[in-house]
Amino acid sequence: MGTIERIKCLVVGSGPAGYTAAIYAARADLKPVMYMGHEPGGQLTTTTEVENYPGYPKGIQGPEMMEDFKAQAERFGTSIRYGHATKVDFTGPVHKVWIDETLELHADTVIIATGASAKWLGLASEQKFRQIGGVSACAVCDGFFYRGQDVVIVGAGDTAAEEATYLAKLCRKVYMVVRRGEMRASKAMQHRVETTPNIEVLWNSETKEVLGEDLKGVNGAIIKNIQTGEERQVAITGFFVAIGHQPNTQIFKDWLDMDEQGYINNIPGTSKTNINGVFAVGDCSDKVYRQAVTAAGSGCMGALDAERYMAANGIH
Repeated sequence: MGTIERIKCLVVGSGPAGYTAAIYAARADLKPVMYMGHEPGGQLTTTTEVENYPGYPKGIQGPEMMEDFKAQAERFGTSIRYGHATKVDFTGPVHKVWIDETLELHADTVIIATGASAKWLGLASEQKFRQIGGVSACAVCDGFFYRGQDVVIVGAGDTAAEEATYLAKLCRKVYMVVRRGEMRASKAMQHRVETTPNIEVLWNSETKEVLGEDLKGVNGAIIKNIQTGEERQVAITGFFVAIGHQPNTQIFKDWLDMDEQGYINNIPGTSKTNINGVFAVGDCSDKVYRQAVTAAGSGCMGALDAERYMAANGIH
């Protein structure tokens, strides 16, 4: 049998939601223990400039911002550890979570902040320019950097349509690459795209390559028409991918209520789940806003809900 450790409050995940939950839980003397998961710092560690988080008037690098969050959580006594949750058992009032299949934690409360991962096309050039700059999965976060420039957005759902119209307000030209001859987006969203003069929809198309220079970033893309086989090169400086996100919630699926995509359902107006003492915060339960600041806000809710749950049930 592996080691068993008894704790008051377990935080699973280490993005803005997890760290904010830990800060509040630590200050409430819940002695939180955080496991950072596969991607310590979450999606923000793959973002370069964060310009829209209040309190950083000059902007900040995503990884640096997460180090600030981490330092604040540790300052109040959060035990931050490497490792990730591999199995859970939420049968009784004590919530069992296994870390890396060896350590068994018995927690009074669990705050799930496992986030979501953007889906990518899987091109080597796409991943390369994710690191260098010019490729993004969040138009709302990064569109500002491409004001007056030409960009591509890939996707056909409501998010892609919404982000295309958002980019069209900032950018000179938006090429929207749609794989089929129709969009999945709602009729209203499609209408917005069709009536925006600086969006050009490339139907029945897929991206073959993202082009650019190692030091300067993206300067073009090769788009292939699937029906005709014809290839077209467009001159762009920004390449946005909006083909959806995958919430990192697989290990909870036998226990927690979720929607068909795997986002955890909260009891409306709270961070509570269908299991008493288990709370879900940040992007693992939010497919609408998905911003660092909303994730942090929900992390605060999770810690306050956990504290109130323990008080109401006489858990010390």
